[in-house]
Amino acid sequence: MATKSTKHKLAYQKLYNQQPAQKEAGVERRRARRQAIREGKVAIGDGKDLAHKKPLSEGGSTTPGNLKVESEKKNRAWRKRSGYNVPTDK
Repeated sequence: MATKSTKHKLAYQKLYNQQPAQKEAGVERRRARRQAIREGKVAIGDGKDLAHKKPLSEGGSTTPGNLKVESEKKNRAWRKRSGYNVPTDK
């Protein structure tokens, strides 16, 4: 079951995703996903993500050599393991 986002989290995500760097990163991620679909590595609705071998936050890139196919569950689990939380203004 999906959890509902708080109003604060939704407002933060909206502001964060409007930043030019985040817009550019989103374009790169979508471009890489489309390329992987054309190559047959992933399919629409298959429950797979393109993960970065070296994370973007650590200087990695969205080049084919730095991408791997993982399940959504495995690729997105880092948030739970790391204790990731949305920053607050308080």
